[in-house]
Amino acid sequence: MILRLAIGSLCARALTVGMTILAIALSVALFLGVEKIRTGARASFADTISGTDLIVGARSGSVQLLLYSVFRIGNATNNVTWDSYQDIKSRPEVDWIVPISLGDSHRQFRVMGTTSGFFEHYKYRGGRALEIPEGHGLEDLYDAVVGADVAATLGYAVGDPIVVSHGLASFTAHDDQPFRIAGIIAKTGTPVDRTVIVSLEAIEAIHVDWQSGAKSGQITPREVIRDMDLTPTAITAALVGVKSRLQVFGLQRWINDYPEEPVLAILPGVALQELWQIVGVAETALIGVSAMVVVTALIGMMAMIFSSLNERRREMAIWRAMGARPSTILGLLVLEAMLVAAAGALLGLGFLYLGLVIGQPWVDAAFGIWLPIEPPSPRDALALGFVIGAAALTSLFPALRAYRLSLADGMMVRI
Repeated sequence: MILRLAIGSLCARALTVGMTILAIALSVALFLGVEKIRTGARASFADTISGTDLIVGARSGSVQLLLYSVFRIGNATNNVTWDSYQDIKSRPEVDWIVPISLGDSHRQFRVMGTTSGFFEHYKYRGGRALEIPEGHGLEDLYDAVVGADVAATLGYAVGDPIVVSHGLASFTAHDDQPFRIAGIIAKTGTPVDRTVIVSLEAIEAIHVDWQSGAKSGQITPREVIRDMDLTPTAITAALVGVKSRLQVFGLQRWINDYPEEPVLAILPGVALQELWQIVGVAETALIGVSAMVVVTALIGMMAMIFSSLNERRREMAIWRAMGARPSTILGLLVLEAMLVAAAGALLGLGFLYLGLVIGQPWVDAAFGIWLPIEPPSPRDALALGFVIGAAALTSLFPALRAYRLSLADGMMVRI
């Protein structure tokens, strides 16, 4: 009986109730959407590099090593000598190892020297490999493979020339030894998209005529450089895969205690968690803002109930005169609020999945954040239940005021 009365009362105020439901729906969709983006960003962040057991570099901090080797942010404090790299490579625990050399740039994009093994062993998003749908990998000394963002921003295509600049903010270009774009990597949503990849030998080749960070004035012909021994003397970092996960900690301890020079080996997953703790403050702020939007919508619902009380005084008085108990009136208003909140929460959930279906491909392509379309999680159900419970609690204030109205006050004709 009381449910039918509540539904009838809400239908009689369809426009006002509908606007309130829409406000709650949008706030719920925003709150759940922020949660989806937060978890998707965390997962994509953790999947920036997968399948790599250790990252090796000069001794510094684990987060710093992760930042410059994986995210191309900052610079290494020192390099690792080629001899040390070879010692690590020869360890029986090592299944594969990929060297990385950083330091140059191209129009604000980082240039990375590596080997063809990078395209084979670098994995992201749970084991996905790099794909080169246009062109091919590093086959010639002066081949360059660019990330999707580099190609899109600078308008590059396969076969275009590209000139590498010395350093990160240098106006000195290696224009005497231009590269050719051999391939463009498909969008990954990782720092690879913003990287120009060349071979380790190419990094050595463009610095043949450089001494102490400056040009020597001599220009060696490219044909002569091709015949030189271009084995590097040092690298910036290395990605390491071990034969057995049980050997990771033993190899890490051996590298960290390496007597020839100070080097550091880190676990990518552990370093990623440390880094997330630093940048994770933003997600807390986003959750707080979206929660305040939900609270604002609930306060708006409470204001709607308060504003309707004066219009419904005679209605309440008639119910009291017909024998309705004060608790019935209180329960009616609380039930109305819960129905409005439930309708808003379900509509908001629908808005969320509609947004996921429409926006998932675009968010993945533009930001590299994968938003899985999955059934509502227990956390989502808890959030919806909280909204409905908060609506019931919020409605108690106007409901208490309504049931205290006297019958005489309700029947009084005010002029």
